[in-house]
Amino acid sequence: MTVLDRYIAREFVLTFGFVLLAFLCLYMVVDFFERIRMFLSNSATLWQIVSYHLYTVPSIVAMMMPACVLLAALITFGLLSRNHEIVAMKANGIGLHRIALPVLAFSLLACALNFLLNEFVTPAANWRAEYIKYAEVQKKKEWGAFKENAIWYKSQNAIYNFKLFSPSESRIRGVTIHYLDPGFSLASRIDAREAQWTGERWELRDVLRTTFSGRDFPTIERLPMLAVEIAEKPEDLQVVQKSADQMGFRELRNYIRKLRQEGYDATRYETDLQGKIAFVFVSLILALLGVAFPMRSERSGGIAQGIGIGVIIGFSYWIVFAFTLSLGRSGTLPPAVAAWATNVILGIVAVVMFRKVNT
Repeated sequence: MTVLDRYIAREFVLTFGFVLLAFLCLYMVVDFFERIRMFLSNSATLWQIVSYHLYTVPSIVAMMMPACVLLAALITFGLLSRNHEIVAMKANGIGLHRIALPVLAFSLLACALNFLLNEFVTPAANWRAEYIKYAEVQKKKEWGAFKENAIWYKSQNAIYNFKLFSPSESRIRGVTIHYLDPGFSLASRIDAREAQWTGERWELRDVLRTTFSGRDFPTIERLPMLAVEIAEKPEDLQVVQKSADQMGFRELRNYIRKLRQEGYDATRYETDLQGKIAFVFVSLILALLGVAFPMRSERSGGIAQGIGIGVIIGFSYWIVFAFTLSLGRSGTLPPAVAAWATNVILGIVAVVMFRKVNT
Protein backbone atom coordinates (compact mmCIF):
# COMPACT_ATOMS: atom_id res chain seq x y z
CA MET A 1 0.00 0.00 0.00
CA THR A 2 1.47 3.33 -1.09
CA VAL A 3 1.43 6.59 0.83
CA LEU A 4 -1.38 7.79 -1.45
CA ASP A 5 -3.44 4.68 -0.70
CA ARG A 6 -2.99 5.13 3.04
CA TYR A 7 -3.93 8.81 2.82
CA ILE A 8 -7.15 8.19 0.86
CA ALA A 9 -8.03 5.12 2.93
CA ARG A 10 -7.57 7.05 6.19
CA GLU A 11 -9.75 9.95 5.02
CA PHE A 12 -12.44 7.59 3.76
CA VAL A 13 -12.49 5.28 6.81
CA LEU A 14 -12.65 8.18 9.26
CA THR A 15 -15.52 9.74 7.32
CA PHE A 16 -17.28 6.39 7.04
CA GLY A 17 -16.97 5.78 10.78
CA PHE A 18 -18.31 9.23 11.62
CA VAL A 19 -21.27 8.91 9.24
CA LEU A 20 -22.14 5.40 10.47
CA LEU A 21 -21.97 6.48 14.12
CA ALA A 22 -24.10 9.55 13.40
CA PHE A 23 -26.73 7.51 11.55
CA LEU A 24 -26.73 4.83 14.25
CA CYS A 25 -27.21 7.33 17.07
CA LEU A 26 -29.94 9.20 15.18
CA TYR A 27 -31.81 5.99 14.39
CA MET A 28 -31.63 4.71 17.96
CA VAL A 29 -32.78 8.03 19.43
CA VAL A 30 -35.78 8.15 17.08
CA ASP A 31 -36.57 4.47 17.73
CA PHE A 32 -36.30 5.00 21.50
CA PHE A 33 -38.82 7.84 21.52
CA GLU A 34 -41.17 5.84 19.28
CA ARG A 35 -41.15 2.95 21.78
CA ILE A 36 -40.85 4.84 25.06
CA ARG A 37 -44.60 4.64 25.73
CA MET A 38 -44.55 0.87 25.27
CA PHE A 39 -41.59 0.51 27.64
CA LEU A 40 -43.12 2.76 30.31
CA SER A 41 -46.61 1.24 30.15
CA ASN A 42 -45.11 -2.22 30.71
CA SER A 43 -42.73 -1.05 33.48
CA ALA A 44 -39.67 -2.16 31.55
CA THR A 45 -36.36 -2.13 33.39
CA LEU A 46 -33.41 -0.05 32.24
CA TRP A 47 -31.54 -3.25 31.35
CA GLN A 48 -34.41 -4.45 29.15
CA ILE A 49 -34.52 -1.13 27.31
CA VAL A 50 -30.75 -1.08 26.80
CA SER A 51 -30.63 -4.76 25.81
CA TYR A 52 -33.41 -4.35 23.26
CA HIS A 53 -31.64 -1.47 21.51
CA LEU A 54 -28.26 -3.20 21.62
CA TYR A 55 -29.71 -6.24 19.87
CA THR A 56 -31.08 -4.01 17.10
CA VAL A 57 -27.62 -2.57 16.35
CA PRO A 58 -26.46 -5.35 13.95
CA SER A 59 -29.51 -5.00 11.70
CA ILE A 60 -29.22 -1.20 11.71
CA VAL A 61 -25.53 -1.38 10.78
CA ALA A 62 -26.20 -3.90 8.00
CA MET A 63 -29.05 -1.78 6.65
CA MET A 64 -27.17 1.54 6.76
CA MET A 65 -23.74 0.37 5.66
CA PRO A 66 -24.30 0.95 1.90
CA ALA A 67 -25.64 4.47 2.53
CA CYS A 68 -22.64 5.22 4.73
CA VAL A 69 -20.25 3.98 2.03
CA LEU A 70 -21.97 6.27 -0.46
CA LEU A 71 -21.86 9.35 1.75
CA ALA A 72 -18.29 8.70 2.87
CA ALA A 73 -17.15 8.38 -0.76
CA LEU A 74 -19.07 11.51 -1.78
CA ILE A 75 -17.58 13.56 1.06
CA THR A 76 -14.03 12.21 0.72
CA PHE A 77 -13.76 12.71 -3.03
CA GLY A 78 -15.71 15.95 -2.85
CA LEU A 79 -13.10 17.38 -0.48
CA LEU A 80 -10.22 16.00 -2.55
CA SER A 81 -11.72 17.59 -5.65
CA ARG A 82 -12.41 20.93 -3.93
CA ASN A 83 -8.82 21.12 -2.74
CA HIS A 84 -7.60 20.31 -6.28
CA GLU A 85 -5.85 17.19 -5.00
CA ILE A 86 -7.50 15.06 -7.70
CA VAL A 87 -6.17 17.43 -10.37
CA ALA A 88 -2.67 17.18 -8.91
CA MET A 89 -2.83 13.39 -8.85
CA LYS A 90 -4.01 13.25 -12.45
CA ALA A 91 -1.25 15.67 -13.45
CA ASN A 92 1.24 13.18 -12.06
CA GLY A 93 -0.19 10.43 -14.25
CA ILE A 94 -2.39 8.75 -11.62
CA GLY A 95 -5.71 7.69 -13.10
CA LEU A 96 -9.02 7.88 -11.28
CA HIS A 97 -9.29 4.11 -11.13
CA ARG A 98 -6.02 4.03 -9.17
CA ILE A 99 -7.09 6.89 -6.92
CA ALA A 100 -10.38 5.15 -6.16
CA LEU A 101 -8.77 1.77 -5.45
CA PRO A 102 -8.70 2.12 -1.61
CA VAL A 103 -12.37 3.13 -1.54
CA LEU A 104 -13.41 0.29 -3.84
CA ALA A 105 -11.37 -2.17 -1.77
CA PHE A 106 -13.09 -0.98 1.39
CA SER A 107 -16.49 -1.28 -0.29
CA LEU A 108 -15.72 -4.93 -1.07
CA LEU A 109 -14.82 -5.39 2.59
CA ALA A 110 -18.14 -3.76 3.50
CA CYS A 111 -19.93 -6.23 1.20
CA ALA A 112 -18.22 -9.14 2.97
CA LEU A 113 -19.04 -7.69 6.39
CA ASN A 114 -22.66 -7.18 5.37
CA PHE A 115 -22.86 -10.82 4.29
CA LEU A 116 -21.38 -12.05 7.58
CA LEU A 117 -23.74 -9.86 9.61
CA ASN A 118 -26.81 -11.05 7.72
CA GLU A 119 -25.75 -14.69 7.91
CA PHE A 120 -24.42 -15.11 11.43
CA VAL A 121 -25.36 -12.11 13.59
CA THR A 122 -28.49 -10.25 12.47
CA PRO A 123 -31.00 -13.17 12.46
CA ALA A 124 -30.21 -14.19 16.03
CA ALA A 125 -30.01 -10.57 17.21
CA ASN A 126 -33.38 -9.71 15.61
CA TRP A 127 -34.98 -12.75 17.24
CA ARG A 128 -33.54 -11.81 20.63
CA ALA A 129 -34.75 -8.21 20.29
CA GLU A 130 -38.25 -9.46 19.49
CA TYR A 131 -38.09 -11.84 22.45
CA ILE A 132 -37.18 -9.01 24.83
CA LYS A 133 -39.97 -6.84 23.43
CA TYR A 134 -42.79 -9.38 23.51
CA ALA A 135 -41.81 -11.98 26.12
CA GLU A 136 -39.90 -9.94 28.70
CA VAL A 137 -41.35 -6.43 28.40
CA GLN A 138 -44.93 -7.09 27.27
CA LYS A 139 -44.92 -10.45 29.11
CA LYS A 140 -46.72 -12.39 26.41
CA LYS A 141 -46.44 -15.98 27.62
CA GLU A 142 -47.09 -17.45 24.21
CA TRP A 143 -44.78 -15.13 22.31
CA GLY A 144 -43.69 -16.73 19.08
CA ALA A 145 -46.72 -19.02 19.01
CA PHE A 146 -48.91 -19.55 15.99
CA LYS A 147 -52.07 -17.55 15.70
CA GLU A 148 -55.17 -19.64 16.15
CA ASN A 149 -55.96 -21.85 13.14
CA ALA A 150 -53.39 -19.90 11.12
CA ILE A 151 -50.95 -22.71 10.32
CA TRP A 152 -51.55 -25.57 7.96
CA TYR A 153 -48.36 -27.58 7.74
CA LYS A 154 -47.83 -30.33 5.14
CA SER A 155 -45.39 -33.23 5.28
CA GLN A 156 -44.95 -36.16 2.91
CA ASN A 157 -48.12 -38.08 3.85
CA ALA A 158 -50.07 -35.80 6.19
CA ILE A 159 -51.46 -32.31 6.67
CA TYR A 160 -51.32 -30.72 10.12
CA ASN A 161 -53.35 -27.89 11.60
CA PHE A 162 -52.04 -26.28 14.79
CA LYS A 163 -53.90 -23.78 16.90
CA LEU A 164 -50.99 -22.85 19.15
CA PHE A 165 -47.31 -23.72 19.34
CA SER A 166 -45.20 -22.83 22.37
CA PRO A 167 -41.49 -22.89 21.47
CA SER A 168 -40.39 -22.64 25.10
CA GLU A 169 -42.39 -25.74 26.09
CA SER A 170 -42.03 -27.63 22.77
CA ARG A 171 -45.78 -28.12 22.95
CA ILE A 172 -48.55 -27.85 20.36
CA ARG A 173 -52.12 -27.19 21.43
CA GLY A 174 -55.17 -27.99 19.36
CA VAL A 175 -53.72 -30.57 16.96
CA THR A 176 -55.48 -31.92 13.89
CA ILE A 177 -53.70 -34.37 11.57
CA HIS A 178 -55.10 -35.55 8.24
CA TYR A 179 -53.38 -38.69 6.92
CA LEU A 180 -53.62 -39.26 3.18
CA ASP A 181 -53.34 -42.48 1.21
CA PRO A 182 -51.28 -42.73 -2.03
CA GLY A 183 -54.33 -41.57 -3.98
CA PHE A 184 -54.54 -38.40 -1.84
CA SER A 185 -57.79 -39.56 -0.26
CA LEU A 186 -58.36 -39.05 3.45
CA ALA A 187 -57.29 -42.26 5.23
CA SER A 188 -57.60 -41.12 8.83
CA ARG A 189 -57.90 -38.07 11.02
CA ILE A 190 -56.49 -37.44 14.47
CA ASP A 191 -57.67 -34.68 16.80
CA ALA A 192 -55.76 -34.10 20.02
CA ARG A 193 -55.88 -31.56 22.81
CA GLU A 194 -52.11 -31.15 22.68
CA ALA A 195 -48.85 -32.68 21.50
CA GLN A 196 -45.69 -32.76 23.61
CA TRP A 197 -42.17 -33.29 22.24
CA THR A 198 -40.34 -35.85 24.41
CA GLY A 199 -36.93 -35.42 22.80
CA GLU A 200 -37.40 -38.27 20.36
CA ARG A 201 -41.01 -38.13 19.22
CA TRP A 202 -44.35 -36.35 19.61
CA GLU A 203 -46.89 -37.66 22.13
CA LEU A 204 -50.52 -36.71 21.55
CA ARG A 205 -52.79 -36.39 24.56
CA ASP A 206 -56.59 -36.67 24.82
CA VAL A 207 -56.84 -38.14 21.33
CA LEU A 208 -59.79 -38.78 19.03
CA ARG A 209 -58.80 -40.96 16.04
CA THR A 210 -61.14 -41.42 13.09
CA THR A 211 -60.31 -44.06 10.47
CA PHE A 212 -61.97 -44.01 7.05
CA SER A 213 -62.28 -47.37 5.30
CA GLY A 214 -63.87 -47.09 1.90
CA ARG A 215 -67.65 -47.34 1.92
CA ASP A 216 -67.90 -48.45 5.55
CA PHE A 217 -68.71 -46.08 8.34
CA PRO A 218 -65.68 -44.40 9.94
CA THR A 219 -64.17 -46.02 13.01
CA ILE A 220 -63.77 -43.70 16.00
CA GLU A 221 -61.41 -44.31 18.91
CA ARG A 222 -60.69 -42.31 22.03
CA LEU A 223 -57.19 -42.63 23.46
CA PRO A 224 -55.58 -40.93 26.47
CA MET A 225 -52.22 -40.81 24.69
CA LEU A 226 -50.83 -41.69 21.29
CA ALA A 227 -47.23 -41.59 20.09
CA VAL A 228 -46.98 -40.52 16.46
CA GLU A 229 -44.10 -40.44 14.01
CA ILE A 230 -43.84 -36.86 12.76
CA ALA A 231 -40.68 -35.94 10.88
CA GLU A 232 -40.86 -32.31 11.97
CA LYS A 233 -39.18 -31.44 15.25
CA PRO A 234 -39.84 -28.29 17.34
CA GLU A 235 -37.02 -26.42 15.59
CA ASP A 236 -38.65 -27.16 12.21
CA LEU A 237 -41.89 -25.61 13.44
CA GLN A 238 -40.03 -22.59 14.76
CA VAL A 239 -38.67 -21.91 11.26
CA VAL A 240 -42.26 -21.63 10.03
CA GLN A 241 -42.79 -18.72 12.42
CA LYS A 242 -39.72 -16.77 11.36
CA SER A 243 -39.68 -13.97 8.83
CA ALA A 244 -36.92 -13.70 6.25
CA ASP A 245 -35.22 -11.06 8.44
CA GLN A 246 -34.84 -13.65 11.20
CA MET A 247 -33.18 -16.24 8.94
CA GLY A 248 -29.70 -16.33 7.47
CA PHE A 249 -28.94 -17.22 3.86
CA ARG A 250 -28.52 -20.95 4.47
CA GLU A 251 -31.51 -21.28 6.76
CA LEU A 252 -33.72 -19.40 4.31
CA ARG A 253 -32.44 -21.48 1.38
CA ASN A 254 -33.14 -24.71 3.27
CA TYR A 255 -36.62 -23.51 4.17
CA ILE A 256 -37.35 -22.71 0.52
CA ARG A 257 -36.19 -26.19 -0.46
CA LYS A 258 -38.47 -27.71 2.15
CA LEU A 259 -41.45 -25.68 0.93
CA ARG A 260 -40.85 -26.82 -2.65
CA GLN A 261 -40.57 -30.46 -1.62
CA GLU A 262 -43.91 -30.21 0.15
CA GLY A 263 -45.61 -28.54 -2.80
CA TYR A 264 -45.99 -25.05 -1.38
CA ASP A 265 -45.46 -21.78 -3.23
CA ALA A 266 -42.11 -20.38 -2.10
CA THR A 267 -42.14 -17.28 -4.33
CA ARG A 268 -42.16 -14.81 -1.45
CA TYR A 269 -39.24 -16.47 0.30
CA GLU A 270 -37.31 -16.90 -2.95
CA THR A 271 -37.67 -13.17 -3.57
CA ASP A 272 -36.50 -12.37 -0.05
CA LEU A 273 -33.47 -14.65 -0.44
CA GLN A 274 -32.49 -13.11 -3.77
CA GLY A 275 -33.04 -9.66 -2.26
CA LYS A 276 -30.77 -10.43 0.70
CA ILE A 277 -28.03 -11.60 -1.67
CA ALA A 278 -28.44 -8.63 -4.01
CA PHE A 279 -28.31 -6.16 -1.12
CA VAL A 280 -24.84 -7.45 -0.17
CA PHE A 281 -23.34 -5.95 -3.36
CA VAL A 282 -24.96 -2.51 -3.06
CA SER A 283 -21.97 -1.04 -1.20
CA LEU A 284 -19.69 -1.59 -4.21
CA ILE A 285 -22.18 0.00 -6.63
CA LEU A 286 -22.75 3.02 -4.41
CA ALA A 287 -18.99 3.40 -3.88
CA LEU A 288 -18.57 3.82 -7.65
CA LEU A 289 -21.28 6.48 -7.63
CA GLY A 290 -19.70 8.15 -4.62
CA VAL A 291 -16.40 8.43 -6.46
CA ALA A 292 -17.86 9.55 -9.79
CA PHE A 293 -20.31 12.28 -8.84
CA PRO A 294 -17.98 14.65 -6.94
CA MET A 295 -15.71 14.62 -9.99
CA ARG A 296 -18.44 16.42 -11.91
CA SER A 297 -17.35 19.55 -10.07
CA GLU A 298 -14.46 19.84 -12.50
CA ARG A 299 -16.86 19.99 -15.41
CA SER A 300 -20.22 21.33 -14.28
CA GLY A 301 -22.19 22.65 -11.38
CA GLY A 302 -19.78 22.45 -8.47
CA ILE A 303 -19.17 19.88 -5.75
CA ALA A 304 -22.49 20.48 -3.98
CA GLN A 305 -24.44 19.65 -7.12
CA GLY A 306 -22.44 16.49 -7.73
CA ILE A 307 -22.91 15.31 -4.13
CA GLY A 308 -26.60 16.25 -4.18
CA ILE A 309 -27.31 14.30 -7.36
CA GLY A 310 -25.33 11.34 -6.03
CA VAL A 311 -27.33 11.29 -2.79
CA ILE A 312 -30.64 11.50 -4.66
CA ILE A 313 -29.72 8.63 -6.98
CA GLY A 314 -28.23 6.58 -4.16
CA PHE A 315 -31.23 6.85 -1.86
CA SER A 316 -33.62 6.34 -4.77
CA TYR A 317 -32.16 2.85 -4.89
CA TRP A 318 -34.03 1.84 -1.71
CA ILE A 319 -37.36 3.07 -3.05
CA VAL A 320 -37.03 1.21 -6.35
CA PHE A 321 -35.53 -1.85 -4.66
CA ALA A 322 -38.44 -2.11 -2.20
CA PHE A 323 -40.93 -1.64 -5.04
CA THR A 324 -39.44 -4.38 -7.24
CA LEU A 325 -39.24 -6.74 -4.25
CA SER A 326 -42.95 -6.23 -3.62
CA LEU A 327 -43.61 -7.12 -7.26
CA GLY A 328 -41.51 -10.24 -6.82
CA ARG A 329 -43.30 -11.32 -3.63
CA SER A 330 -46.66 -10.94 -5.37
CA GLY A 331 -45.50 -13.04 -8.32
CA THR A 332 -45.67 -10.16 -10.81
CA LEU A 333 -41.93 -10.44 -11.48
CA PRO A 334 -39.67 -13.50 -11.22
CA PRO A 335 -37.77 -13.45 -7.89
CA ALA A 336 -34.34 -13.04 -9.51
CA VAL A 337 -35.53 -10.16 -11.72
CA ALA A 338 -37.28 -8.43 -8.83
CA ALA A 339 -34.19 -8.64 -6.60
CA TRP A 340 -31.44 -7.89 -9.11
CA ALA A 341 -33.04 -5.44 -11.57
CA THR A 342 -32.27 -2.38 -9.42
CA ASN A 343 -28.68 -3.52 -8.86
CA VAL A 344 -28.11 -4.08 -12.58
CA ILE A 345 -29.59 -0.73 -13.61
CA LEU A 346 -27.78 1.26 -10.93
CA GLY A 347 -24.58 -0.71 -11.58
CA ILE A 348 -24.65 0.22 -15.25
CA VAL A 349 -25.21 3.88 -14.35
CA ALA A 350 -22.31 3.76 -11.87
CA VAL A 351 -19.89 2.15 -14.35
CA VAL A 352 -20.83 4.58 -17.13
CA MET A 353 -20.39 7.58 -14.82
CA PHE A 354 -17.07 6.27 -13.51
CA ARG A 355 -15.72 5.68 -17.02
CA LYS A 356 -16.95 9.10 -18.12
CA VAL A 357 -15.15 11.04 -15.39
CA ASN A 358 -12.06 8.84 -15.82
CA THR A 359 -11.55 9.95 -19.42
